[in-house]
Amino acid sequence: MGAVSLEISPQHPAFAGHFPGTPIVPGALLLDEAVRVLSEAADLGAAHCEIAAAKFLSVVRPGEALSVEHERCDDGWIRFVIRTPDRTVASGRLTWVTNARDADREV
Repeated sequence: MGAVSLEISPQHPAFAGHFPGTPIVPGALLLDEAVRVLSEAADLGAAHCEIAAAKFLSVVRPGEALSVEHERCDDGWIRFVIRTPDRTVASGRLTWVTNARDADREV
């Protein structure tokens, strides 16, 4: 299983509206950043991602240290787990496709 670090700036614009006074990382932003660091780690460039499942287990606060652990499954999908140093915050399965309209062609 591989792992990459993930950092979401406390100054990210999403925190202004999510939620004022008690900011948390929106789930969509957490997934988007996880996909970004995984695609960079795999050097996939313009490949698109299909997320088959995502489960959010814990709130993430601005500036928390995160890592994304990942492993390729026998069926070609990638299982990922997003963690802080002391807890799991999200998990799921994804795959890379070369064309967003052709989800049958995996990278």
